[in-house]
Amino acid sequence: MRGDRRQRSRGWLKKSVVGLALAVALPFGVSAVGVGTANAALDPSGFDFWVDSASMGPVKSRVFRAADGNTSRVVYALDGMRAGQDLSGWEINTDIAHALTAANINVVMPIGGQSSFYADWNAPSSVLGVGGGAGSSGSSSLSSSGSSSGSGAFQILGGGPGKSYRYTWETFLSQDLPSALQSRLGFSRTRNGIFGLSMGGSGALTLAAYHPDQFSFAGSYSGYLNISAPGMREAIRLAMIDAGGYNVDSMAPPWGPQWLHMDPFVFAPRLKDNNTRLWISAASGVPGAGDVTGIMPVIQGVPLEALALVNTRAFQARMLSLGAGNVTYDFPATGVHNWNNWNAEVYRMIPDLSANIG
Repeated sequence: MRGDRRQRSRGWLKKSVVGLALAVALPFGVSAVGVGTANAALDPSGFDFWVDSASMGPVKSRVFRAADGNTSRVVYALDGMRAGQDLSGWEINTDIAHALTAANINVVMPIGGQSSFYADWNAPSSVLGVGGGAGSSGSSSLSSSGSSSGSGAFQILGGGPGKSYRYTWETFLSQDLPSALQSRLGFSRTRNGIFGLSMGGSGALTLAAYHPDQFSFAGSYSGYLNISAPGMREAIRLAMIDAGGYNVDSMAPPWGPQWLHMDPFVFAPRLKDNNTRLWISAASGVPGAGDVTGIMPVIQGVPLEALALVNTRAFQARMLSLGAGNVTYDFPATGVHNWNNWNAEVYRMIPDLSANIG
């Protein structure tokens, strides 16, 4: 009888949490990054590179070698909130690997990390102590487009990456992956570059701030760079529910050391003092040529980019108040939260990246 009551209680909890998540998220049209239609697929010039993580199990990256064969010039490209488990959104939706390798830069695209902010989490994602079921970094229900089917609110008590185990992405990207790239491919683990979009932009700046010997360059496109601003934690909560059913409270308690560790506005002095070369961008949210591919991409992409722009402008003001002269800012007059915007931004960034790594 007691077991039956526990089972009924768990079922009630699951239905209640999913219902609440849907009630809150759906009216706002919350969507994670990656708005747009995939226009590419597996790039045969890249290869899979698997590395074990003590907490996350085997993690795949995709590696693209520099045209001249060098091993000293390396950049990491981080995905967004709906990061899939088979390919990076960068490979699916853009041709940046070809542009970067042609500039004699080796490209590393870590795969996975849905809703992770590429952080070391406090605990596996769970709600009221009820966690997800089986799931590993090497398997997921996500498609190769990096988007899940339907609302992630239905997955909030389900399985998936980061639910049966704790995300430790900062540790993986700063220790496990660079060590393996050095030992197996000869890649330098110093004076690397790193960039990302939205969630990945925030993660790129965090990694550069706390691992300056590894990263001499960092780029953020449409990043959320002022996450302690009023309302930002709840906005992130809704986005993470929608992008796979993740709980922000499992990532980091509110306003504690772990949360502040992830906030570029807070750790901005580190980036200035490290003299890390930065490329910081957010578009206006006004659709430009190629952005209007349907009503939903515009409805979703405009407010997300507007929020990213406010965050990015706040970070700019913070860096200017510190007298930081190590940043290039780019604020295109048109562009929404989509791959069309981010692909173009990489091309604009390449000369600066190339001059500040290796």
